[in-house]
Amino acid sequence: MPDSNDLGRRVRELRSWRGLSMRTTADLAGLSYGYLGKLERGEKPVNSRQVLEALALALRVAPDELAGSAPDAAGHVPPESHDAANALANLLSDWWVGEVPDAPGRPLPEVLSELMAFHESRNSTGPWGAGDYPAQVAKLTPLIRDLLAVAADPAAGREALAPLLTAYHVAGSIAARLRIPGMPSMAADRMRQVADKLDDPVWQAVALWGRAHFISSTSRPRQYELAVSVADSAPPDRLETRGMANLTAALAAAAQGQEDVAETHLAEAAAIADRIEAEVSPWPAGIMQFGRTNTAIFRVSIGVELGQGARVTEIASAVRPETISSGRQASFWTDYGRGLMESRKHRDAGLTALLKAEKLAPEQVHRNVFVREAVSDALASARRDAGGRELRGFAWRMGVAPTG
Repeated sequence: MPDSNDLGRRVRELRSWRGLSMRTTADLAGLSYGYLGKLERGEKPVNSRQVLEALALALRVAPDELAGSAPDAAGHVPPESHDAANALANLLSDWWVGEVPDAPGRPLPEVLSELMAFHESRNSTGPWGAGDYPAQVAKLTPLIRDLLAVAADPAAGREALAPLLTAYHVAGSIAARLRIPGMPSMAADRMRQVADKLDDPVWQAVALWGRAHFISSTSRPRQYELAVSVADSAPPDRLETRGMANLTAALAAAAQGQEDVAETHLAEAAAIADRIEAEVSPWPAGIMQFGRTNTAIFRVSIGVELGQGARVTEIASAVRPETISSGRQASFWTDYGRGLMESRKHRDAGLTALLKAEKLAPEQVHRNVFVREAVSDALASARRDAGGRELRGFAWRMGVAPTG
């Protein structure tokens, strides 16, 4: 089982490899010398995107290189996740929109029916399906292949394009969860190709939001710029795109420590959500899930990002997670839980929230670097306090164990 302080160790190793002193690295990252020392020794966790990305920039690596690959309890990444993702990545790289894959296609009504069932299952509010990425990719890859085959047909192809765009977005979303370099941006590019063929401002705005959504976390200023552009220019026919663009902009601002800017975009998203009848809009095919619930979930996530810690309890009390997909429910419980874990007083409640998230989407939770950091930090206290059986079990399932 790996060391609980994997992230601190990687920072120390990369700093040494770059020939940087701790003082220089701290200055480059905008951190205090003392905090960086505690981080490297495993005495302090990394609990925000802002810190993780500042360290990555100082060390000239991608944030994922610091976050690493989350192992299972046996100490390795499950091969089925990589095998399924590689098959999807090959399909995205090998075939452009307008080209016909080298496999027989199926009738479009059959493909659309199966895609709709896939979206409904993936966005179900029930406790199943979330984070089962190998199973999702196994269904998604042939669907994209079939839609590509139909899309190349001059007579019937247009009907397949919008569904193909939503399938590409799911591909990018799964790739982002699995931290596969390059694949989310490739999915965004395929979304753009589809939108260009549709020549429809509504779908072009969705594709532009996808680009902002999937942009690398090393480019937060650019992500913010792109998201604001979509929020300002997306057609009013579908308010969901403007709403999601504001949420993306809010998160990009929060990751840069810009609290006032983030709050402005959250307020704009909330105003847009109030104009939509449903708590969670089903358009387009569940890939955005924009509405009051998702806006509230983003508000919790951003509150944690901005260091509000246990204060997010008041915000979280207004969330109705049961109205949104189990994957987004897991995201809510994940961020809420790690926010509570920052306070020893609320650590038990935080662990309860994380266990709810794990039940909904275990792989999604186990791979979350901030959860792993919070659990590693809590393990040290559990050793001192001679408690924490549930915490230790959770840590074991994540592949995290205390040192010493």
